[in-house]
Amino acid sequence: MKASTVCFDVLSPVKFLGRSAAVYPDKVAVVHGDKRFTYREFEERVNRLASGLKKMGIGKGDKVAFLCPNIPPMLEAHYAVPMIGAVLVSINTRLSSGEIGYIVNHSDAKAVFVDNQLAASILPVLGELPEVRFFVNICDAAADRPLAGEEYETFLAASSPAAPTLEIDDEYQVATINYTSGTTGRPKGVMYHHRGAYLNALGEIQEAEMTSDAVYLWTLPMFHCNGWCFTWAVTAIGGTHVCLRQIDAANIFRLIMAEKVSHLCAAPTILIMMVSYPEAKHLQLHRPLTILTAGAPPSPTVIEQIESLGATITHVYGLTEVYGPHSVCARQVSWSSMAREELAKIKSRQGVAYVTTLYMDVFDMVTMQPVPRDGKTMGEIVMRGNNVMLGYYKDEQATAEAFKGGWFHSGDLAVMHPDGYVQIMDRGKDIIISGGENISSIELENVIYRHPKVQEVAVVSSPDPKWGEVPKAFITPKPGTNPTAEEIIEFCKANLARFKAPKEVVFCELPKTATGKITKFTLRNQEWQGREKKVN
Repeated sequence: MKASTVCFDVLSPVKFLGRSAAVYPDKVAVVHGDKRFTYREFEERVNRLASGLKKMGIGKGDKVAFLCPNIPPMLEAHYAVPMIGAVLVSINTRLSSGEIGYIVNHSDAKAVFVDNQLAASILPVLGELPEVRFFVNICDAAADRPLAGEEYETFLAASSPAAPTLEIDDEYQVATINYTSGTTGRPKGVMYHHRGAYLNALGEIQEAEMTSDAVYLWTLPMFHCNGWCFTWAVTAIGGTHVCLRQIDAANIFRLIMAEKVSHLCAAPTILIMMVSYPEAKHLQLHRPLTILTAGAPPSPTVIEQIESLGATITHVYGLTEVYGPHSVCARQVSWSSMAREELAKIKSRQGVAYVTTLYMDVFDMVTMQPVPRDGKTMGEIVMRGNNVMLGYYKDEQATAEAFKGGWFHSGDLAVMHPDGYVQIMDRGKDIIISGGENISSIELENVIYRHPKVQEVAVVSSPDPKWGEVPKAFITPKPGTNPTAEEIIEFCKANLARFKAPKEVVFCELPKTATGKITKFTLRNQEWQGREKKVN
């Protein structure tokens, strides 16, 4: 007998807010400095933003971009924009003006909301954004040069608090577009659908073991994979969002103590920042603290140091193309008897697929068959399931390449252990992951090649105690020139996001094959000799 579809409901993460506002209307939903918004107030602010967008002519399928740190408007956008059938484009706040302009134009954004402390990042390209109908200033903090446009709180005040009609009639409707870090020179727009965001949020709740008394600190950027879908997950269980504009150890620990934080997510860079904070060892946590980490596998030493503070580390793994985390290093009862150092090594693996994702394997890249489960044979991590992207926006060729053979190809080289746990051994495409941010060596090389004194260049990753790894440039100067490392680095900072610039420059003859091809692996190996390179 065929099941009835009468009671079928479209899955969408924006629906979590309505439920929590009904169940926990007077509970604190959002904390931002001295501000406290209950779930009733949070829902009203979201409704006002959605209504304001509709009044300005934003409708189904239109793109709305936000350039904003981890403050309430960024969180509110995750509900209001997809609620009316529009598409949220969260922009990396660390990007250069040119990169921001490219994303706004490529995404076809019709409205742009900009935090006034970030206005300087978009001012140089204001005249190059022909599709943008209006700007809104988020004046949350003092700034010298806000854009010409309405102020955010004024925008809300002039809009209706009534819940707008949900414009979501298809689970596979695009909810957000998240741009990659430009692994092939230009960033690609990864399209998330409502169903995937809904299910991935539920997966985060389960793997982070969150309940309705959860207090989540926003140390992870909301622009990054929509905050790994925690923007929706925390709301789904009626937890409390604690916003954090500026990331530093003192602020993190102050809020952990003051707000009795139970959960946070962070790249290993943040963990290193936390364990390096002088006052950390003197703190006594008011409640258990669960930390999810990804980006680059944390070293066993960092895991030990964090857990010695009373926190519990859970290592997850994923990519922008799979809504953030796809797998987790799920704890086993048998691990309880392990020595701390051995346990830390085990916990740095990428692990097994979330229960809401299910499908992850390591395949031979030629045969597209699973590699032996021996912990030695390398292959590529492949994935499929509800939380795999719809594709790249306006890039059919890249989409087809990513899904070759019916699986999403991660580009990560890994082994599968006998217990079914995945461990990354290397990364394809020469991506450098520095402090959780992807840096394309090709993109960086292309910029350096534009310098008038550069003849040849190769960029590889180099180990760094703070960031995990950083880009290092090896350059052969043009004959008769004498460039300095400082001018190369400054040239890169002027033409790219500053964090993508090389931290060190070496002038030398580059190693090559007999046919003249630069052997980047030779340079990479000399940088990492004696140290196993583990990146995520």
